[in-house]
Amino acid sequence: MTNTDLEKYVNADGRDKLVKDVRSKINDLGITYIYYQFISVTGRIVGKGIPADHWEAIAERGFQLVYGSTANLYTDRHFNYIGYGPEASELVGIPDPETFAQLPWDKRVARVYCTCFRNREEMDNPGSFLTSDCRGNLRRIHDEFKSKHNGLHLRHGAEPEMMWLKKGEDGLPDGGVSKPNCYHIDQFESLRPVFLKVIEYSQAMGLDMIQGDHEDAPGQLELNFTFDDCLRTADRLTTYRQICAQVARENNLIACFMSKPFMGVSANGCHHNLSLWRGGEEVIVNTAHTDTKPAVDGNYVYLKGGENTFLPDPKLDARKPGPTGLQCIGGVMEHVGALTALGSSTVNSYRRLWDTGFWAPVFADWGYQNRTCALRVSAPGRFEYRSVDSMVNPYLMAAGLLKTFDDGISRNLDPGEPEERNIYEAMEAGKLVKKLPMSLGEALDRLEKDDVVLSALPDEMAKVFFHYKRDEWEKFNATVTNWDLETYWDCLP
Repeated sequence: MTNTDLEKYVNADGRDKLVKDVRSKINDLGITYIYYQFISVTGRIVGKGIPADHWEAIAERGFQLVYGSTANLYTDRHFNYIGYGPEASELVGIPDPETFAQLPWDKRVARVYCTCFRNREEMDNPGSFLTSDCRGNLRRIHDEFKSKHNGLHLRHGAEPEMMWLKKGEDGLPDGGVSKPNCYHIDQFESLRPVFLKVIEYSQAMGLDMIQGDHEDAPGQLELNFTFDDCLRTADRLTTYRQICAQVARENNLIACFMSKPFMGVSANGCHHNLSLWRGGEEVIVNTAHTDTKPAVDGNYVYLKGGENTFLPDPKLDARKPGPTGLQCIGGVMEHVGALTALGSSTVNSYRRLWDTGFWAPVFADWGYQNRTCALRVSAPGRFEYRSVDSMVNPYLMAAGLLKTFDDGISRNLDPGEPEERNIYEAMEAGKLVKKLPMSLGEALDRLEKDDVVLSALPDEMAKVFFHYKRDEWEKFNATVTNWDLETYWDCLP
């Protein structure tokens, strides 16, 4: 059994030192309890809590949890467990020590991200990587991409919009904390106790917070952090959500990442700003601003420098991305319909696309500073993928984008000329433009027919994703809503 993926992972060069570094951090910080966490199909944080005394044993042997935890242990509309039944074995979660961090709101507790494996006693592929582990999949897909393309790697940043909502007496949302006045400093100021606490906690856990503002929906904030390697960016976005949930508890509010809580105002987007790099070096940025950092150094590492292959070649065109960037745009445009199932992954996501006039992209085109397109060149050296909202599973999204980049580079796909007109005006002038899927069901159909994007969901990941999302779509279609009642209850005679 020494040649299994699990045993190779545990015995990898340098890991023993990282495990010892965590023990030192546990002792120095007085940690008594640890959350061992991984990511489900929907981007939810799941896992187990274990006393810190057992760190070395868990680092070597891992912990066990049912396979169905990768699908939130949910049942479908026919009361079958999604992805895995009760007869299935249990996964093994192995902690990644470089992600160990103290929780700043309770300094007795820490968290560590984990990679998931099939059980050691499985009849088939014992101890192999669990393919329904979206976080582990992203690491492996990125490694394959780097190997195939001579070290090219994805760095990206996310723009996580979300809404701070008041909590009613029944515990349910009761409107936004602030008014829907975009960029209004007074409304931003009204949420100062909230966002300063989010920033404080985020910096302690390694997020290099850079800018923020009040957006144009009730209680809507966008707080950004520095871009980095795609796996660390996905981990930091997940950590950011965990922090927001805690700050909401402290202020008796609701931290709402739902895509479209209100019609008639902007939705919660999560635009991804993307670039492919070669080279660079890892630099520690002490965002905690303390001598004794409340996390191991892996949390404070950022990839800096190197060659940005998306930068324009001034000999060819001072504005257009370089050849690699254009090929990647071509790959995204080729597969944007299937990508929509990953970036707009809920029934509610499509309220964002139907509520026109609020800059959500509904057409498969690209341009420069053109927010009516699904993809825009937001600055020299990067482009912004806009067909993604705040409910995104960032690990699945980054993996899907890598697969489309690979296809664009491998096939030298040409994205055509950038659209500089408002896309609606361009269409009135006769331009033919493909529309994005306008429902979750349509997006799933597009994904099912797209082998390139499907390869970002290998083996059991696709099984779990389609079972979960097809069931979500069916449950919606099998539900009578208030709209149904208001529209039809007295329509006859």
